Amino acid sequence: MAMQVILLERVENLGNLGEVVNVKPGYARNFLIPQQKALRATKDNIAYFETQKKEIEKQNEAKRKEAEKDAKKIEGVTVDVIRHASESGQLYGSVTARDIADAVTESTSIKVARSTIRLNDALRTIGLYEVEIAVHPEVIVAVTVNIARTNDEAATQRKTGKALIADAFLPAEEKAAAAEEAAEAAKEEMLEEGALEAEKQRDAEEAEEAAKEAAKKEAKAAKEAEKAAAAAAEEAEGEEATAEEASEEAEEK
Repeated sequence: MAMQVILLERVENLGNLGEVVNVKPGYARNFLIPQQKALRATKDNIAYFETQKKEIEKQNEAKRKEAEKDAKKIEGVTVDVIRHASESGQLYGSVTARDIADAVTESTSIKVARSTIRLNDALRTIGLYEVEIAVHPEVIVAVTVNIARTNDEAATQRKTGKALIADAFLPAEEKAAAAEEAAEAAKEEMLEEGALEAEKQRDAEEAEEAAKEAAKKEAKAAKEAEKAAAAAAEEAEGEEATAEEASEEAEEK
């Protein structure tokens, strides 16, 4: 069953800021809500968004401009990632989104979050890979990830633009060892992803609760303002009636 959310920023292939869209519950709970990209489209949250829309748009514009400055420093950068690998180029492990984010951060001094790296699957062989980074939902840049076994090989790959992979077939034992290490690395990644999903779930619940509280406070403030306005109007009517009575008494005298 789909869940309705209201977007707090543009989300690619989904919608723009302020749009109410239908998404899978898991996608909302594990990504959109904890990343503060959306709120559940409840009556209170929609009312809260409408009162804060201009401020949210202003903040988003400021973030976009800041991201454009960072993008100029990141665009086209090549980062070297050194890993152990077999002669065929198969890594004993993998290069993940977190590894790439750390490498770009170190190379450019611009803080790059793991979640901004557009990587469908971990990289498992040496070579050069073009990877996109969403420094902002509306600002996308590309970097080159140069995976090699040594710094010298990385330098050679930079110059030639080709991966240094031996053509010779590996012995069966080495192939088995490489496959076993790769499987173990994949298992560790899955466990880590599981822990991250649990953490995201907790963050989602906390973010949703905070949004509800904010909406309640906003609604309460609106009701208090309405009551104050009604009281002021009633008081004004009373004063007007008193003034009329005083005027009538004066005329009678």
